[in-house]
Amino acid sequence: MAGIDELSGQGWTQIAEFAIALVLSSAIGLEREIRQKAAGLRTYTVVGLGAALFTLVSKYGFGDVLRSGQIVLDPSRMAAQIVSGLGFIGAGVIFVQRGSVRGLTTAATVWLTAAIGSAAAAGLPLLAVVTTGAYFLVVSGLRPLTHRLPQLRARPATCRITYLQGSGLLRELIARITEQGFSVTELATVAAAGGRADLPGPPPEEAGEGTGDEGGIATVSVTVEGRSDLGALAERLSRVPGVLACSVGRPDE
Repeated sequence: MAGIDELSGQGWTQIAEFAIALVLSSAIGLEREIRQKAAGLRTYTVVGLGAALFTLVSKYGFGDVLRSGQIVLDPSRMAAQIVSGLGFIGAGVIFVQRGSVRGLTTAATVWLTAAIGSAAAAGLPLLAVVTTGAYFLVVSGLRPLTHRLPQLRARPATCRITYLQGSGLLRELIARITEQGFSVTELATVAAAGGRADLPGPPPEEAGEGTGDEGGIATVSVTVEGRSDLGALAERLSRVPGVLACSVGRPDE
């Protein structure tokens, strides 16, 4: 009788596979519950169990209709529908707030939990356990690295330059900035010889003077981005003939 149950998909082997899916999906759900994410213990456990059940049904649920040479079924078709069906759940936890996207990790974790449940029910318990361990390694081991990423990104800096107008000096200054490995994102005239101040805006495609009368003194604010040495940039700009003063710093410093 036990052998018949095994072949029909309702034996101890299938129960053990179902139990593995329960334990692994619950472990992931507990971790997300502790972190107080949008989806918690119950959601992930249900997703894992549902994926496991669909996989077992796909493997054993249609054995009574199979006929050699007449009716052939592909068990992987139902497993494929698990992946597409989870798109509705994933879309429900992703939302945009003030230009930032939230819930992507939650949606991806739901998708992964379903895959783990499917693997456990498909007779691949070792692969399911290893994947669960890899998940905890990613969420715990890579978290310190994600906190350091903002420090590795290029941060904006502001160059305040006072110089003598004329002879294309501003064009040369921008060329020196780009040669140092920085990109110019914004250019604004702070003061010119006649006391005029222009509104800030993006840098022109080909930087020219355009800051007042020729032969006067102008002060410009140039916003740059890059990870090169700001001190070296300030020193190089200060050595340009016609530059009267130059200071470089970041807004948060």
